Amino acid sequence: MTDRPILPGFHPDPSICRAGEEYLIATSTFEYAPGVPIHRSTDLVTWELVGHALPDAVVINAAPGAEGASQGIFAPTLRHHDGLLWMTTTSIRDVGAGQLITHAERPEGPWSAPIRVPGTVGIDPDLAWDDDGTCLLTWRGFAPPGIHQVPIDPRTGERLGEEGVVWQGTGLADTEGPHLIRRGDWWYLIVAEGGTHLGHGVSVARSRSPRGPFEAHPSNPFFSHRSTPHPVQAVGHADLVELADGSWAMVHLGIRQTGSHPGFHVLGRETFLAGVEWVDDWPVIVEDRFDVPMRDGSFRDDFEAGALDPRWVAPSTAPDMFASADGVLLLEDGREPGVAEQGSVLCARVTAWDWDAHARVAHGDACLSVRIDASHWYGVELVGGIARARAVSAPFDQVLGEVALAPGDALAIRARAVVPALGESAGPDKVSLGVRRGDGLLELATLDGRYLATELAGGFTGRMIGLEALSGAASIEWVSYQEV
Repeated sequence: MTDRPILPGFHPDPSICRAGEEYLIATSTFEYAPGVPIHRSTDLVTWELVGHALPDAVVINAAPGAEGASQGIFAPTLRHHDGLLWMTTTSIRDVGAGQLITHAERPEGPWSAPIRVPGTVGIDPDLAWDDDGTCLLTWRGFAPPGIHQVPIDPRTGERLGEEGVVWQGTGLADTEGPHLIRRGDWWYLIVAEGGTHLGHGVSVARSRSPRGPFEAHPSNPFFSHRSTPHPVQAVGHADLVELADGSWAMVHLGIRQTGSHPGFHVLGRETFLAGVEWVDDWPVIVEDRFDVPMRDGSFRDDFEAGALDPRWVAPSTAPDMFASADGVLLLEDGREPGVAEQGSVLCARVTAWDWDAHARVAHGDACLSVRIDASHWYGVELVGGIARARAVSAPFDQVLGEVALAPGDALAIRARAVVPALGESAGPDKVSLGVRRGDGLLELATLDGRYLATELAGGFTGRMIGLEALSGAASIEWVSYQEV
């Protein structure tokens, strides 16, 4: 790996598989719908979003508003078997109902209606098929704690045998995120350990059978950046894939912190790539195997396609329940301007530290925001012709400045990373709120970005750009997001 992610921004818990000449990655989405984005690549370093495996917000089942923050869909596994793509994951509010499984012929879908595997209480499920074709569901169980496994019929969810605990990890905290990988005569159980922050790492055990018993690597965790100065921290939750030429690669999550000690990450947990060598039938990570290019995630949307671009998602509900595109973006179900908690907000991922976002309102009252969740956001609201800067970090809510909107103005947000001077205390970035007037930014407020960092706001997601109506309905002429 380098310090450049292959999927920048909020793309945690990656799972990878190969389908012919294509590679596919699925990632976690928590409260956002549609859920579980599928990205496709032919070279492992450049990726395109091609679909979502869980389009149904009812299945995602995240509560509306602040209550739903980081609920919904936890870590998925994506596999290609017998000509079909299979995805399994956890809906955390329904954790007692068992793991979800869906399948499709193509990553674009359609994906089948998800089924559940009863009695599989826990998170982070994995699918693997043994030599006789039996499908094994492996997951982090809660009682007893450890990595559980049961044979199943993946089409129906029927359990075909007894459940067992195949490994309890190395003794580090939070043994989770299991993936069963076959290489030659060995089966490898890859797990995350240490918790998904600075103590995170990847451990491995192996067996001649996918059912164990498993022998732990002598130097677990065999991959971690804890207690190092590496610019990518909290690495873990890894998955391995064999390439078409017989070599191997690994994807994993990580965070990039900015600001002064102890550091802040604002983009969420991102997906990174590394190479894998095999020594004495154990994996060895080659972090600089791949040259990952700089990625520009800039976009402008004039909403002329007749349908929303797949980049757009929404918390707790499907975007098309309140948003439609037909020459303009029509937003409905807007919160009242006096309400701080966001509801029906159309979102797109922030994928860089330095960026400018603009939105021109065609009709009605609206808000352009940058958010971590419904109760942690900075925004520019247009209310009755007045643009006002507003900061919400629950339970605090403050309007910081306002100005009358002139013809041609656009709501504007600017973020710039901070490189603190020696001895200086600084947050991760400065976020400026205002209006774009001509070619310039008329600033209404500039805020420390730490209150929209995971270290303060909490949760498992990352920053999003948000668009929402206020007082009912509004229409947006265009929106732009420009990385600089």
